[in-house]
Amino acid sequence: MFYGYVGRVKIVDQLGANETIEHWDRRHRQLGALRSGGDAGYDEFSNEIFYAVRLGRLLDIIGDRTEYSAPLRILDAGCGKGWFAHSMARFGHAIDGIDVSEHAIDLCRANATGHSSFHLSPLADWQPPYLYDVVYSIDVLFHIMDDALWEASVLNLAAQVRLGGLLLVVDHESDVDRTWSFYQRTRALHRYQSLLEPVGLQVDRFVPYGFRGAPTGFLVLQRVF
Repeated sequence: MFYGYVGRVKIVDQLGANETIEHWDRRHRQLGALRSGGDAGYDEFSNEIFYAVRLGRLLDIIGDRTEYSAPLRILDAGCGKGWFAHSMARFGHAIDGIDVSEHAIDLCRANATGHSSFHLSPLADWQPPYLYDVVYSIDVLFHIMDDALWEASVLNLAAQVRLGGLLLVVDHESDVDRTWSFYQRTRALHRYQSLLEPVGLQVDRFVPYGFRGAPTGFLVLQRVF
């Protein structure tokens, strides 16, 4: 049993792996296209801006070049209903999206465009027959409460990145771990660094969202061996 505090509210339990899957599948069924995978505390208009800001930061990192004959191969790890994945496909990239919500993946497949493919899979279990130019996971890893599963997920995503490719993980810019609620736990950035440098990924930079003062952003890592 976990005990902690968010403000003055005592948190007495946290979601396990199966409960997390049930939570997100239920959220994707109950909430709209943006709030289900965005910030449920924002209205639809604010979430529109929030998605646009994150997409802009993502493009700042991976660049604005695209070639029909040689698209970037990208993995959207925890794609939800596919907002970012569909954008990448429209930009001409080859995109795979994975998520644990069956409902979300069904919607992704129904709305698929371009060179895109969607699969029901936890982050720690995805094993494609090829490597990616870019692997990104947007606002997903801090919803994995169990440390062992978090480590397994991060390491598996890292294993899918080709030499010279990029891994983009989203967390808070902080040097301490913090549990915010029963389904959100942020990790210190040095934990990613200590976990990933031994397997060949080097920290390049941190790119903050810059959205309404939130400390969230992309930790950018590149595979160097």
